[in-house]
Amino acid sequence: MDARLHHVQGKAEHVKPPDMLALLQDFYHDRLRLMTDHQMSARGVGQYHFNNTYQYVIAREETHLQWVADAITRLGGSVPDLRAAADRGPASEHQLIEADLESERTFVDRWQPRVQQVTNARDRKMLEIILGESLEHAHLLAEALAGHTDLLGRSTTDAGQRGTVLADRWVE
Repeated sequence: MDARLHHVQGKAEHVKPPDMLALLQDFYHDRLRLMTDHQMSARGVGQYHFNNTYQYVIAREETHLQWVADAITRLGGSVPDLRAAADRGPASEHQLIEADLESERTFVDRWQPRVQQVTNARDRKMLEIILGESLEHAHLLAEALAGHTDLLGRSTTDAGQRGTVLADRWVE
């Protein structure tokens, strides 16, 4: 092993664990709020392809949250509690998608500068991946707003061309 590596590693750890822990908990909280907003929006977006896109985005967000939760517990912290999504009131599909697109862009804009300050390479890369996927989610939402239905690929069976997805899948 190169003897200089120890010197470089010693200089690289400028973020103290309590600061990093607070940053990760704050990031987790913001990402969780977005996911709960997306879950609520998915109930109001019935168009088949748009709803499938929401399901895809929510599944990725669940993965992101697990990554951040693992990093928080690795640092000895606790994962923040669920914060309920704010009720947006009655809104059209277009309004829901538009609000989610804006929230996604705001999330990325808020966190990009903060993530660049993270000196722990593993945590910084994890957060950069999440931000990159958030930009992809914003792109998908922008495409939905433009009326594109081939968001997750083209259907060879014309599935979802008629009808809508139910807001609640299991109705008693």
